[in-house]
Amino acid sequence: MASYSSHSSIISPPHHPHQLHHPTKFLPFKVTCTTTTSNQQTTLPQTTKKSALKFSAKYVPFNSISNNTPTDESYSLDEIIYRSNSGGLLDVQHDLEALKQYDGKYWKSLFDSRVGKTTWPYGSGVWSKKEWVLPEIDDDDIVSAFEGNSNLFWAERFGKKYLGMNDLWVKHCGISHTGSFKDLGMTVLVSQVNRLRKLKRPLVGVGCASTGDTSAALSAYCAAADIPSIVFLPANKISMAQLVQPIANGAFVISIDTDFDGCMKLIREVTSELPIYLANSLNSLRLEGQKTAAIEILQQFDWEVPDWVIIPGGNLGNIYAFYKGFKMCQEMGLVDRIPRLVCAQAANANPLCMYYKSGWTNFQPVKANTTFASAIQIGDPVSIDRAVYALKNSNGIVEEATEEELMDATALADSTGMFICPHTGVALTALMKLRNSGVIAPTERTVVVSTAHGLKFTQSKIEYHSKEIKNMASRFANPPVEVKADFGSVMDVLKNYLKSKS
Repeated sequence: MASYSSHSSIISPPHHPHQLHHPTKFLPFKVTCTTTTSNQQTTLPQTTKKSALKFSAKYVPFNSISNNTPTDESYSLDEIIYRSNSGGLLDVQHDLEALKQYDGKYWKSLFDSRVGKTTWPYGSGVWSKKEWVLPEIDDDDIVSAFEGNSNLFWAERFGKKYLGMNDLWVKHCGISHTGSFKDLGMTVLVSQVNRLRKLKRPLVGVGCASTGDTSAALSAYCAAADIPSIVFLPANKISMAQLVQPIANGAFVISIDTDFDGCMKLIREVTSELPIYLANSLNSLRLEGQKTAAIEILQQFDWEVPDWVIIPGGNLGNIYAFYKGFKMCQEMGLVDRIPRLVCAQAANANPLCMYYKSGWTNFQPVKANTTFASAIQIGDPVSIDRAVYALKNSNGIVEEATEEELMDATALADSTGMFICPHTGVALTALMKLRNSGVIAPTERTVVVSTAHGLKFTQSKIEYHSKEIKNMASRFANPPVEVKADFGSVMDVLKNYLKSKS
């Protein structure tokens, strides 16, 4: 068993998992590379803060990107705006021509040079890619917990035992400040809000609708910056571990008798009337942080591209963020291709999967039913168009998991040394189905994105292993064995256990 964080961006191939190479020692902020391209610069700037001022980004209508049509409509990132003139989504567009003044070798060297550093803010896995994220923000405005740099775990035993695979990896994005991948986006959004408040924009606080993880990230980052946070939560539909996080971080929590989609409708109405900045993924700033997880995967594989990346999907911003990160690396010359993407949904909340199965001909929102994968219990996803664009342009696939399938997959993964959330169980179920059908070959390098820490979902694990879930066999349950307090009884059960393992 082996695992690698981005503190070691050069890893051995799976057939020699324990032979680690020492990463090249890069000098921070000054590295020289050789290249044959005459019109591109390859020497890292002395001060990356100054170099970042060369670069810029702006909001543009997403449909101008998805339809590949030119547009004159654009907005400064310092504007408080969430929709285009036509009511569509916005996207953050970087000045690629300016970025391309430096070649792919330059960017790889720069990003690698920042790994493991304490220099503010570049020790963050997000802000180590600052020029590609929010290039014009001052370092002093950044609100960061040095998020990112998450573990890329070689799932050797799970892959070999259950899938016949030797090159399966789990990207543990949930090993983060608040226990989910949402930290990657929230550091960007709250940093920009911090900047806007200093620019005297009319903002009192930041608000979101949440199924749990978004509210945890928002409340923590806002608390660090002394910015009021307002959270709309669906009553009785998230775990206690998720509920306690925004409460502990001082958020103003409103528990509403509706589902996530109802909360989302209300927060959009409220933020249009009050000086509250909208933090949901309707706001495309968050996706700029989330896309760095894709860049980080490439970095951890020494800039080699995996064949498949499987991502759980609910509101569907993350599948687009991963696509955007991979595609930007290809456009900037860091890699020559992108992986195929798979979006994994819970069968109880599967509007994207149904749309995919219809041949992309008839999208219909659904009324999401209760699922153990509560963070993706969303029937009317905001980022449906973004997800479809990402999947179409990555030759992607959508798969789904029933409640029993996702809980069984979670239990199997846990039994091989992981401790995953139910959403990762959804992604692993998708992988198992695609392996069984032969879509994914046993030799293909595959990354499953784990979106939250399993400790947020202990109640569902307790219910599974106690066999308390109605109409679920819990085939892989591992309940404790109750024994009388005497030596003979203890010896008897131990002998039986050891015999079963011999």
